[in-house]
Amino acid sequence: MTVTLAIVGAGARGASYARIAAAEHLATVAAVVDPDPARRKALAEEFALPDDRVFEDWTQLAARPRLADAAVVATPDRLHADPAVALADLGYALLLEKPMAPTEKEARRIVEASVRNDILLGVCHVLRYTPYSLKLKQLVTDGRIGDVVSVEHLEPVGWWHQAHSYVRGQWAVEAQSSSMLLAKSCHDIDWLGHIVGRPVARVSSFGGLRHFRPENKPDGAGDRCVSCPVERTCVYSAVRIYERFLGDPVYEQWPLGVVTDDVSPDGLRAALAEGPYGACVYSGRNDVVDHQVVNLEYEGGITASFTMTAFTALDFRKTRIFGSGGSLEGDGRRIVLHDFLTDTQHTFDFDPEGGASAADGHGGADTEMLRAFLTAVADDDRSLVGSGPYETLESHLVVWAAERARRDGTVVRMDDSSPAPQS
Repeated sequence: MTVTLAIVGAGARGASYARIAAAEHLATVAAVVDPDPARRKALAEEFALPDDRVFEDWTQLAARPRLADAAVVATPDRLHADPAVALADLGYALLLEKPMAPTEKEARRIVEASVRNDILLGVCHVLRYTPYSLKLKQLVTDGRIGDVVSVEHLEPVGWWHQAHSYVRGQWAVEAQSSSMLLAKSCHDIDWLGHIVGRPVARVSSFGGLRHFRPENKPDGAGDRCVSCPVERTCVYSAVRIYERFLGDPVYEQWPLGVVTDDVSPDGLRAALAEGPYGACVYSGRNDVVDHQVVNLEYEGGITASFTMTAFTALDFRKTRIFGSGGSLEGDGRRIVLHDFLTDTQHTFDFDPEGGASAADGHGGADTEMLRAFLTAVADDDRSLVGSGPYETLESHLVVWAAERARRDGTVVRMDDSSPAPQS
């Protein structure tokens, strides 16, 4: 079966998924939806779509009989629920960009629609699907380190990535998107629950916006990097961040493709002179956190600490898992197993495709996730998709609890009733 795919949201993520699906011969792009005429036209031309398969708004797609087997919903976070529910009602299998939705009410609407219509719903928690994660999970499940006791997990967001996406970009203001923990790190909360294999019982959290604030603006700095007197000495200069990506076909798609449609030196300069990506990072527009710690206690007393920080290189996550009979240490490229009984170490090496950024498909994770989802559609085998509606809702509930804990300075006890597994 050749799977057909509708792309709802032709921005960086939607376009990337379309290209991976086509390049890997996993699906044929059958329709595209995007309100931006340039993005819509570019993707339609790339996949030779006729005019009657190109739409400005998702409601136009939903008004037609089902045009594809599956749909990727990669609209902005706050615009996920309505198209997801409508397309589920039409019988589309759905691949939904994370987070599922910024509120519990909307997330539950999506889950209910997927169950009501008995359709496959996968959420893009890509970290679950890499060979690295599969091996780490297998080592834990097979008891190679005894019983898991505690976990230490780091997400190194990357200094320039934070500035690009969460200070200047579309996830900078929580009211317009969602919290940093939901927008970026719901991946990690989901992944930790997947590895540990138990529900969370209690959660606490600390963090805030420490650096990207007006009071930290350098003396003499201007409002725009292209004309700033101290730009050459600023770590977060948009000119220095983006100019180095010119001429790189991968990074010209992301992040440069988000900054400007004209990825020439002149086009970039014009975008930085006029658009949001050339504004000073100390302007005060942004309000999402730039560092956060989440403490998790799972049922049975297993504990985990998760740290998200902007102030690193953009890299793969770092994880240490401590068990009663051994420990595991992984960095996305290698897992080191320390067996306490023999006091020996065993190393498992991996060769991820590229780096950890979205430009590189998160080191091949995007491809593996798409392969699992589209194979599940083709073979009608939902077991291939681990990040389904109930799993995602459960991890999102933990994220929202962590945000309540951070804001209120409390320890939040999770509700005893977790979302029931889909039959």
